[in-house]
Amino acid sequence: MLKLDKYPFGIAIGALAPILGVVLYYLLKVDPQAMGFGRFIQYFFETKALLTAVGSLSLIANIILFTVFINSRKDKTAIGIFGMTVMYGLIVLYAKLER
Repeated sequence: MLKLDKYPFGIAIGALAPILGVVLYYLLKVDPQAMGFGRFIQYFFETKALLTAVGSLSLIANIILFTVFINSRKDKTAIGIFGMTVMYGLIVLYAKLER
């Protein structure tokens, strides 16, 4: 049986959840006919308002996962998720302040 209370598992899902959040935002809010995904990602990093809004929303996925794993007492996995949340937050902050 897969033991879910491991740091690498938390890091992996903590890295993937925000990416899935950005993809979900793209699928729900952007017309694929008007803007391809590659152009959306470029626009995402160029537009500070969008970077902040979508970046923050995508981290909500990690907050939900963190809460689920903390409440189920999978502390190592939760720490991995928290670490990746901090990393993504710092990346978004850096990208926002870069220019």
